[in-house]
Amino acid sequence: MVVSFENGIEVTVPTWVVDIHSFRKWRASDEFPEDGDICWLNGQVRIDMSKEQIFTHIDVKTEYCAVLRTLAKAEKKGLVLSDGLLLTNFAADFVCNPDLTFILTATRLSDRIRLIEGVERGYVEIQGTPDMVLEIVSTGSVTKDTIALKQAYWEAGIPEYWLVDVRRDPIRFDIFKHGPKGYLAARKLKGWIRSDVFGKSFCLTKTEPFPDQPEFDLAVR
Repeated sequence: MVVSFENGIEVTVPTWVVDIHSFRKWRASDEFPEDGDICWLNGQVRIDMSKEQIFTHIDVKTEYCAVLRTLAKAEKKGLVLSDGLLLTNFAADFVCNPDLTFILTATRLSDRIRLIEGVERGYVEIQGTPDMVLEIVSTGSVTKDTIALKQAYWEAGIPEYWLVDVRRDPIRFDIFKHGPKGYLAARKLKGWIRSDVFGKSFCLTKTEPFPDQPEFDLAVR
């Protein structure tokens, strides 16, 4: 099957890719595209070939990764990984690349996750249930981030799902906590939201030092 996009890019999905196992086989092959966000979710291949915007996606992702990784290392809480991570959960039937993933040290030492080695050397994938995942909404990922992934991460038993959308004012930052029937939004107090996983409260603010070039700051207390 050939999937075409408005920018002229075409992606060929082999006809034999019919489940999570065949998707992972395709992903490990030389035929898998090097560019784009291509994942297995809800029993199908999902493809987003749009470019990440600098100020509403890349800068925000960099801020969260810098703050959370610094915090995790300083307090020896666990491992913060950026969007290069391949995360697989067979029970929830997904293979994806979250914008950010956090794994507590206790989880890292448990059987909740498995580190998968590559063909050559080193680890290239995590299977199982991390403690927190974060997604930053872009124009091409609204439905995926707010509905499909939210449901999949809940089914995987991930304790917290952080969702960020700064494409327009007011900016949105939510921490969803795992409940018996779905994720529940954590209560906000004057912009601050409590994370049980990190044991801290967080607040995202926006400034605009240059026209149409916003800057974002994640505060912790």
